[in-house]
Amino acid sequence: MSKRDLKKYLNELDKKQLEEQILELYDKFSTVKTYYDFVFNPKEDKLVQECKLKIANEYFPVKGKKAKARRSIAQKYIKHFIILGVDPFIIADVMLYSIEIAQTYAAEKVVKQELFYKSMLNSFEQAISYMIENGILYEFQNRVIAIKNETVAQDWINFFEFNAIVERFDY
Repeated sequence: MSKRDLKKYLNELDKKQLEEQILELYDKFSTVKTYYDFVFNPKEDKLVQECKLKIANEYFPVKGKKAKARRSIAQKYIKHFIILGVDPFIIADVMLYSIEIAQTYAAEKVVKQELFYKSMLNSFEQAISYMIENGILYEFQNRVIAIKNETVAQDWINFFEFNAIVERFDY
C-alpha cells in the first residue's frame, strides 16, 4: 500500500475507528508501543544512561565475564534512537561514547583483531557523517580530535585514516 492510499483510507475513517486502529497497533507491535511510550514520556536521560551502561558492559563487564567488545550493541541503540527521534546531540554523544569506551578498553588490553580497528573506524566515519548532516560537528570537535589523538597515542593500525578524516575539517 502506498502512502497516498493509506492517507485516503485514513481519511475515510471516523475518529473512533482511528482510535481503535491505533490501539490495536499499540497492542500488537512492540515498536509502536515503544514509540508512543517515548513520545508521551521521553525519558532521554534514562535511555542514554541505560545505553551507555550496556555499551560499557561490552568492554568492562560488571560480572567477571570476559569482555565481548561488540560494536553491534552500540549500533542497535543508535539506530533505535534515530527511529525514536531522539535529539541529535544525544545520538552524537552516544556515537562518540561507544568509540571512547572502546579506546579505553584498547588502552588496557592488547587488541590483536584487525576487525576491531576497522569497526571503530566505521563507527567514527558514521559519527562524523551524522554530525555533519545535523550541523553539530563543531560542538563535538574536542571529542573528535581527542579520539583521533588517542588512535595515534595507542598506535592503532589505522590511525592514518582517523587522522585523514579529521584533517578534512577546518575547525
